Amino acid sequence: MSSRRNFITLLGGAAAWPLAARAQQSAMPVIGTLIGGWAESFAPFEPAFRKGLNEGGFPDGSNLPFESRRANGQVDRLPALAADLIDRRPNVIATQTLPAALAAKAATSTIPVVFVIGEDPIKVGLVGSLSRPGGNVTGMTNFMNVLGAKRLELVSEAVPSAVVLGLLVNPTNPNSKADTQDLQAAAQALGRRLQVLTAGTDHELETAFAAAVEQKVGALFINIDSFLFDRRQQVAALAARHKIPTIHPFREYVAAGGLMSYGASFVDAWRQSGIYVGRILRGAKPADLPVLQPTKFDLVINLKAARALGLDIPSTVIARADEVIE
Repeated sequence: MSSRRNFITLLGGAAAWPLAARAQQSAMPVIGTLIGGWAESFAPFEPAFRKGLNEGGFPDGSNLPFESRRANGQVDRLPALAADLIDRRPNVIATQTLPAALAAKAATSTIPVVFVIGEDPIKVGLVGSLSRPGGNVTGMTNFMNVLGAKRLELVSEAVPSAVVLGLLVNPTNPNSKADTQDLQAAAQALGRRLQVLTAGTDHELETAFAAAVEQKVGALFINIDSFLFDRRQQVAALAARHKIPTIHPFREYVAAGGLMSYGASFVDAWRQSGIYVGRILRGAKPADLPVLQPTKFDLVINLKAARALGLDIPSTVIARADEVIE
């Protein structure tokens, strides 16, 4: 079976580098990618990664072969996918999502790993230090999970009538328990009650939104998760159908029809990842590359979605927005 495998593009596109060609291109480095979600949903970020490769010293980054493995949201598949990827002997592995990063780290202590995550990499055990990670792992953290309390505050301001707030998490994601505890404390500090809803499948998404209506959730917080991100169109449609205002970690949700988001650019995170992969391929050591952090967080508001919800967002909130979608 392995003889039939092809090299595919970074995010699972058309085959371009069959094994025979790789043997003929032995001098060409190979980039491995381990994706926690669906390849198709992350296709928009491939240009940013390749741009980063160029900035990192590989002007011909678009010609580099890739070995890609993606879990399609099935977290339990990641250890086996990581082991299979390492068998292909890539020069460096780029990962997306915390479970993918943890699986790659557990699978190899020699092949460099560059992650893109939203969590604190020290807290979750990926690195020992942000400034000097040590070992074979480094990357980019948006610290998106750390911004949870700020998102709750923003959605509470935007929807002041929402006494009950909802939190939608994927229970299979390692971040769900800690994030739930942090957000429950944040909601209590705001004088709001937090109802936790779970979804890891399409059917569970439908059930979660129905439960939100039954529990009179006034606004819904969508937690960071690859499955939920991949289903952002469905999440936006369900929110519109059930008339539930939502707040999200990424702008892409708002572009899909969600109400508002607060966080750093996912596109730029992939560009930064590409830069580090390029630098590593040119000889840099992951242990010496500090974990990158965003310098800017954007508030994005979709006024079209607000009007469809019959929601009048306070002018004080709109005035703070970095982008307003009409």
